[in-house]
Amino acid sequence: MLRARGHHVLLATRDGRSHPGTQALALDLAALPDAATLRGVLAGVDVVVNTAGIFRATRKQSFDAVHVNGLREVLRAAREAGVRRFIQLSALGADPVSALPYFSSKGRAEAEVQGAGMEYSVVRPSLVFAAGGASSRWFAGLASLPLTPLPGGGCQQVQPLHLDDLVQALVRLVEAAQVPPALDAVGPRALSLRGYLAMFRQAMGSPGRFVAMPSAWARRLAGIGRLWPRLPLDRDALAMLDAGNTADPGPFGTWLGRAPRDPGRFISKEQAVPMRHQAVLAWAVPLMRIALAIMWIATAVVSLWVYPRADSLALLAKVGLHGGLALAALWTAALLDLALGAALLLAPRRSVVYAAQLALVLGYTIIVSVFLPGQWGHPFGPVLKNVPLLAMILALLALDRERQ
Repeated sequence: MLRARGHHVLLATRDGRSHPGTQALALDLAALPDAATLRGVLAGVDVVVNTAGIFRATRKQSFDAVHVNGLREVLRAAREAGVRRFIQLSALGADPVSALPYFSSKGRAEAEVQGAGMEYSVVRPSLVFAAGGASSRWFAGLASLPLTPLPGGGCQQVQPLHLDDLVQALVRLVEAAQVPPALDAVGPRALSLRGYLAMFRQAMGSPGRFVAMPSAWARRLAGIGRLWPRLPLDRDALAMLDAGNTADPGPFGTWLGRAPRDPGRFISKEQAVPMRHQAVLAWAVPLMRIALAIMWIATAVVSLWVYPRADSLALLAKVGLHGGLALAALWTAALLDLALGAALLLAPRRSVVYAAQLALVLGYTIIVSVFLPGQWGHPFGPVLKNVPLLAMILALLALDRERQ
């Protein structure tokens, strides 16, 4: 939008990826260049808009490093380079004394901006909706579940704002002769969490029901988030949700020059179908992967310690394996099953694991077909079930790549 309005845009991202019409720059707030280099980068820049931030801290990127320390260095370099205005994207609820690390770091970041000696504006958005955004995909995934759990009954208050409205407000802050020192960026009305998810469900045409979950249970389940970094929900996120995320929409509407978009109009008809497909895949693919992992692990356990050893050895004898060789084959196959199941849960790259599973299932199927063809006619279908199993593994091989 800034380019379309005739501005020269220097786009700084961690990977330095370029976009048409912009000058690209690689800049990591957790690993900034020296002060002189940073001043040189900012020389000639009139306005800085800082939208960098993280929602979950990692070993490589802490809240302090990204939100506070890196920002402090950028502010110092900007002031020395003659930058006129600094626009900081913060968060509604930011407070330097908050017990929640995210809100605390955002609050301390605001203090850095306010004390930098430049004209500034701090924008505090509520929950931002963007069709391709991580949080919106997460809410869409929850809404598409057959049974959607609602922590504490889903009465938590949010005031979602469309990304387009936020961007338009930021553009106005860049161009205005004077800017407010602080601006709460919120949608036109507050919604309960249940209401926000119902909006997704209605727009996507997703059937299902809501199920109230006691807050204590929700907090325990949210603890898993610390062990699974890709999960956008942990105890801190749940606590922020419980705290509420609302404000008076009047000042933001005044600055925007119109009422912000109502949540009922967030998802267009063109977006609804692909959003629903992506939402269902978001939980269906991990569910299939976990189920497949459980199958492999359980098969190993049953083979070694549940199913009668004598019966297993009798089956192996029919394929020509006897004595110590049969016992070695039994243990090898079971341990291989165990390894494949564990790899599905733990391996960072699963394509090789899926390929190995395809080869193993095909191998088992061929061996049984040659030596034990009668198994194809077994009423429980122990071999016939390999057909949908192979289809499932092929589907995961295709669908799970983008999630690795």
